Amino acid sequence: MSIDPRYPIGELQLKPTYSSQERLVFLEALKQAPTQLKVALEGLTANQLETPYREGGWTVRQVTHHIPDSHINAYIRIKLALTETEPLIKPYNEETWALLEDTKTVPLEVSVVFLEVVHTRLIAVLNSLSEPDWARTYLHPANGAVSIEQALASYAWHGLHHITQITQLRQRKQW
Repeated sequence: MSIDPRYPIGELQLKPTYSSQERLVFLEALKQAPTQLKVALEGLTANQLETPYREGGWTVRQVTHHIPDSHINAYIRIKLALTETEPLIKPYNEETWALLEDTKTVPLEVSVVFLEVVHTRLIAVLNSLSEPDWARTYLHPANGAVSIEQALASYAWHGLHHITQITQLRQRKQW
C-alpha cells in the first residue's frame, strides 16, 4: 500500500468531543512539534529546502514557514473564542502566504523558534482552561462552529502532518 504524500499520517478526522486524556496527548504533540521540526530540517542543503515534498506541492521551505503561520492563527482563534461569544474568524489564503517574501528569505531557524514561542503561549492558555472552556467555539466561514478542543486536535494533527511530509520526503530521497 502506498502512502499519499499529501496526508502521510492520514486525513484529519475530528470528533465532536475529546477526553481529558486525549487533550493531554494533543498538548504534548504541540510541545514536541518545534523540536521535531528542527530535527526534520537538520542537515538539509539549500537545494533540498527548495524541493517540493510532493509533485505540485510546497517546498520544504514553504512547509516550514507555513506551520507557524497557521499556528499563530490558531492561537488568535482560540483567544477570540475565550474572550468573545462564538466569534467569526477570518480565514487566510495559505497559498498566497506561502509566496510572500518572508517565506523566501527568512531563515528556517526563525520559523522553528517562532513555532516554539507560539506553542509556549498557546499551551499556557490551553493549560489554564476549565472543563466548560474546552467547548467554547469560534465560527469558521467554511467549517462552521469549531470548539477549542477540536482546534487543539486539529493543530496537533497539523504540525505532525507537515513535519511528516518533510521526513517522508527525506526517506524517499534518502537524505
